[in-house]
Amino acid sequence: MLDAIDPSVSAWAVTLFAGFGTAVAATAIYALLVRLGYRLIQRRAIAREFLQQCDRAGGVVVFLLALQAVWHASDHGVPWMAALRHINSLCLILALTWAALKAITAIGDVIVRLNPAVEGRHHVARRVETQARFLTRGLTVLVAIIGISAALMTFPSIRQLGTSLLASAGIGGLIIGFAARPVLSNLLAGLQIALSQPFRIEDVLKFKDEWCWVEEVTTTYVVLRTWDLRRLIVPLQWFIENPFENWTRRPTSLMGPVFMWLDYRMPVPPLRAEFERLLKADGAWDELIGTTQVVESGEHAMQIRFLMSANDSIELWHLRCRIREALLDFIQREYPAYLPNVRARVSDTDVPEPTRPPANTTE
Repeated sequence: MLDAIDPSVSAWAVTLFAGFGTAVAATAIYALLVRLGYRLIQRRAIAREFLQQCDRAGGVVVFLLALQAVWHASDHGVPWMAALRHINSLCLILALTWAALKAITAIGDVIVRLNPAVEGRHHVARRVETQARFLTRGLTVLVAIIGISAALMTFPSIRQLGTSLLASAGIGGLIIGFAARPVLSNLLAGLQIALSQPFRIEDVLKFKDEWCWVEEVTTTYVVLRTWDLRRLIVPLQWFIENPFENWTRRPTSLMGPVFMWLDYRMPVPPLRAEFERLLKADGAWDELIGTTQVVESGEHAMQIRFLMSANDSIELWHLRCRIREALLDFIQREYPAYLPNVRARVSDTDVPEPTRPPANTTE
């Protein structure tokens, strides 16, 4: 029956049947191995998550690899076989790039999962997460560039064009480098930040008089979350070239003051005792710092500073607000007459006019 069919058509039929049959068989074996792997790591959530992110891309790679093996082993006399091999090679390169990107992302997620932010390890966990996010995003960009370049180099015309451009790439390289300078500078800044760790995810920063939390770090910019839930997008290069405050760089414990202006007649010991009582009753106080001091004396009143500390900036802010409100209530209730007063002296007697010197007279 095959003798009555065109030889080219029969060759195509045999090649396609062999190719897709081999690819389907290889994919089925791969699926069985993946299912066996799921059974073996059923109780290991981290390994299971890694396999879930990579299994689909791996299946596509196995399918295309099997097809490519059959296409290369087939008879060269099959029409359009060279074009089919080229298309399959192109798809295989893209599939390998996709699988590599999924593997890099999965490795970053596994590293973060292996270092949870448990009690006593917040700094270590945030440092590891920041480094993992930076490095995985940098590797993602690098692998994507390599994959796209490899796919384009499969075209002979583009490969010849690239060879000719390499011979005269001096001026072109300078132009491209100058045009890509912002992107490259941000990529290098991201690498420097990942290694030096000036800030980490969820660190508290003071950015241009704005209190912010580091919410997300990408390869070119940082997303900062303000106290009123706004989002600030800042290029990474800004953090390399400008100073900023990091309130959670080393220890998370912070101290903050509450200032009050009171009359000079106000006794300080009752205030100090009330402040200490309020601190001990408040669970946000970390029992490190709690002092009461007269730090300023003006024309009409004295300024008293109540200094306290807490585990982090959020708890410190709320602790200061509660202490300020409770101290005001205590003063209004116990010493209402000692709030700041404006003093003036009223005199009923006329102020004598200044005497003038006698005028010069001529005799």
